[in-house]
Amino acid sequence: MVKAGKRAHSKHTDKATSLNRGFSWLAALGVILVLAGLVGLLYTAAATLTSMLLFGWLLLIGGIVGLLHAVQARGTSFFWLGVVVAALNIAAGVVVIRLPHAAAAALTMFAALLFLSAGIFRLVGSLVVRGPQFGWTLLLGAFDLLLGILVLGHWPSSSQYVIGAFFSLSLLFDGLGLVATGFGGRRIVGLVSERGQTGPVPPD
Repeated sequence: MVKAGKRAHSKHTDKATSLNRGFSWLAALGVILVLAGLVGLLYTAAATLTSMLLFGWLLLIGGIVGLLHAVQARGTSFFWLGVVVAALNIAAGVVVIRLPHAAAAALTMFAALLFLSAGIFRLVGSLVVRGPQFGWTLLLGAFDLLLGILVLGHWPSSSQYVIGAFFSLSLLFDGLGLVATGFGGRRIVGLVSERGQTGPVPPD
């Protein structure tokens, strides 16, 4: 029984160490994402170009993979649909990679129209329904509408920084979330380990 207790105690310590290491790597990845987001906010034009090239390569690789899956599924009803979708992804990826600035301008226009439509929808919906979240919905609708007007009013020059700013903010908040998760996880593991160590220690 003594050996079994020591073995269980050692196993618990190994698991805690492994969890601590995993949460440490998670926090380190979060720090890298935070730094990348801050650099992107300082150089939004470069962040826009980088994000568009990354988006283009993802479309291209996804199209190639989809085409390979479609070829493997030849003879089924999925074949032609898979070929068409893969061809569209490949074509879009090539266009985005070759013309990243034009793609950024088109995507910025699309984002501005989305903000405008979302803002109008929220404003009208909040005024018609007048639910318990009336104030927040009205404020969010006004913010979306204002953001859409600002982006659209400065288009196409806004396409040089809007996509990069959104991409950098996404990296920044994702990184902060990972950092909080990593440090919070390490703290929880430490508390659990301390409680386990305060229990009865098996004698020699």
